[in-house]
Amino acid sequence: MPPHSGLDFPDVDLTDAFCGGGGSSEGAREAGVRVRVALNHWPLAIKVHSVNHPDAAHDCADLSQVDPRRYPTTVMAWFSPSCTNHTIARGRRRHVDATLDLFGEVLPDAAADRSRATMWDVVRFSEYHRYRIVLVENVVDVREWILWPAWIAAMVALGYRFKVVCLNSMHAQALGEGAPQSRDRLYVVFWREGDRAPDIDKWTRPRAHCPRCDRTVRAVQAWKNPDRPYGRYRQQYLWRCPTTRCHTELTPAVRPAADVIDRSRPATRIGDRARPLAEATMRHIRDGLAAHARPTDSGGLTVPDLVLPYYGNTSVRPVDEPLPTVTTVDRHALLLGGEVRGVEDLRFRMLTPGEYAAAMAFPDTYRWQGTKRERVRMAGNAVTPPAARDLVAMAVEALTGQCIEPRRSDLTTAA
Repeated sequence: MPPHSGLDFPDVDLTDAFCGGGGSSEGAREAGVRVRVALNHWPLAIKVHSVNHPDAAHDCADLSQVDPRRYPTTVMAWFSPSCTNHTIARGRRRHVDATLDLFGEVLPDAAADRSRATMWDVVRFSEYHRYRIVLVENVVDVREWILWPAWIAAMVALGYRFKVVCLNSMHAQALGEGAPQSRDRLYVVFWREGDRAPDIDKWTRPRAHCPRCDRTVRAVQAWKNPDRPYGRYRQQYLWRCPTTRCHTELTPAVRPAADVIDRSRPATRIGDRARPLAEATMRHIRDGLAAHARPTDSGGLTVPDLVLPYYGNTSVRPVDEPLPTVTTVDRHALLLGGEVRGVEDLRFRMLTPGEYAAAMAFPDTYRWQGTKRERVRMAGNAVTPPAARDLVAMAVEALTGQCIEPRRSDLTTAA
């Protein structure tokens, strides 16, 4: 059991309607809220959740197929439904996760989809239970869903007001440190009309040092296109100084990937590998070496430890920056540097499930089960506890009227 945050609100309980490995529930616990009901369709996820949250009632069920009356009504509910943009309804073929990964394992059918719950299950459950606060987490692209206006309208018709929040998990720092990972997600906060609105600015604006004002400020989100106020950090928005005459672009301090790297684990020298790395991988490594290596007096190179992502256009980066977004499969390699003569002297290994869980900001005491691949799947599917912690605390403050003071971050490393 992780250390308690000191917050305790026994009269506020929560339904975690896609509990997964338990990131949203862990965040709720850190915010002092009792998780009363936890639901998921994957038996292993329910098993892991029940071990770490034994006081919650658990049900292994497909939310899209069950009657909301099956469960007790709680004050709050958290939903992390599957992204509707990528369902068969959009004409895209659903990915079948049946190939061997680098761990040599195949996931069971029950784990193939993130969740069988959909955005419309949020409406079904809210219609019956009339939760006072509903928190919905999804990928940023869900805002492009063709039925987004209809979905919002349905919740408004039920008597809810709402606010869309775009938050990167590394900036979720109101009640403690954020995750050592750059992870953009969209959250929709619903509260019942007539209730106090949550103070979203108070809970989602990270502290940053403004060099022009020479003081620490609560940075404000500045959208590059004001007509599109949603998206990803640095792509669609920046953080700026809130001072009217300043508005300097700021970079909040964040945790580095180095916080989760276990350097004691063995890694194989690239030149000694029995099976050579793919040419595309080697090309990325060479590019990373060219970008980050420094020559030594002896004619060699000094190279920092690096992270090599295996997806998208993300490039090799030093471990003193946050880890790129953790996905549901192992997609990050570690390159251990030091003084080398060339690429062949770098040591290479994939990140472990434990390092992925730490990158999601699960506590070290969290207990996992399953194969390596199943553990990576659960971690990559989860909500980062810091994001859930801050948003649930924000909701509790609105519900109870009790002022909860955010804590100052001790971070000093900027990314």
